[in-house]
Amino acid sequence: MHIGIDARLPYYQKGGISQYTLHLLPALAAADHTNRYTVYHMGKDGDDYVPNGANFARKNLQTPCHHRVERWSLGAEIMLSGRPDILHSPDFIPPKFGAKRYVITVHDLNFFHFPQFLTAESLRYYAGQIKDAVMQADHISADSHHSRKDVIEMLDVPPEKITTVHLSVNPLYQQAYSAELVDQTLRELNLPRGFILAVGTLEPRKNYGMLVEAYAQLRQAYKIDVPLVLVGRKGWLVDDLLAKIEASGVAEHIIQLEGIFDEKLAHLYHAAGVLVTPSHYEGFGLPGLEALNCGCPIILSDRGSLPEIAGDAGKQLGPDDPAEWAHAIAQVLHDSDMRQEMITKGYAHAATFSWQTAAEKTLAIYEMVNGQ
Repeated sequence: MHIGIDARLPYYQKGGISQYTLHLLPALAAADHTNRYTVYHMGKDGDDYVPNGANFARKNLQTPCHHRVERWSLGAEIMLSGRPDILHSPDFIPPKFGAKRYVITVHDLNFFHFPQFLTAESLRYYAGQIKDAVMQADHISADSHHSRKDVIEMLDVPPEKITTVHLSVNPLYQQAYSAELVDQTLRELNLPRGFILAVGTLEPRKNYGMLVEAYAQLRQAYKIDVPLVLVGRKGWLVDDLLAKIEASGVAEHIIQLEGIFDEKLAHLYHAAGVLVTPSHYEGFGLPGLEALNCGCPIILSDRGSLPEIAGDAGKQLGPDDPAEWAHAIAQVLHDSDMRQEMITKGYAHAATFSWQTAAEKTLAIYEMVNGQ
């Protein structure tokens, strides 16, 4: 079986969907030494995402991601480069043609639940094409049971056509780090231990405006004197959030960091007092799972896939009440017994997610589709 995997997106950005692609590839190489794989790259991408394995090869393409004629030009390029039996599109939308059969990954349906939180271009690409994509796909992989249920109910997809394949984390978050390395990163960033951490693009869906209100109440009502650290790039409608921070009365204690990834982000998880994820919606919620692997307690909203990913290891709240969030954060920071119980449960729950399992389930999808 010849399997093609679209890995063009990491040329443009390394977060989210790209992380899924970049970690699934080596796991597939470890699980499958028989089938032939072509990993499609942007031709000008200087990085190589082909894992070690004689049955994996790179093919350079020129079609840019999310271009208006992408589905036709990408199909033509793939067809001309040797038509694969299966084409896996990790970024929702497959080309119109080019392969014999198609597998797509649908990470969430955020663009239907909260269209006001997306740019017009993102809405055009995802919301405007997803119905056709799921109809064309021979099978669909979903990151969570919640996302699978959404696809079945909102896009009228037969349940047998979609399989949940839980993701895992970058193995860097499963490593132990010395206190010296963690302290070195804290010194570089001028951070104390025990801060409140939030990880993700600064955009309305993340609900950071509510978090800023909760943090202001936390400092006033509970006398908590640690910074709130927001790690993530500035995204859509960020000016509204920045204005809210400036008007909060606690702006000097809110730290915004960009470009923090891999080992340095792992150091922050190890040093933080708690990770907070108050999102209105998440299709998976990777920062929560990263934090659990690093022994960091998590408080998260009860929306989307977050409860499923956190299990009984995280404290779950509705996303709208700043006072409730302030109280919960104070509890986790002050109650050492609760904190230790959350950490212990977190390590156990995190161990149930692995890229090996994700690769085995994905390979089973390829084999099922090829046999149809």
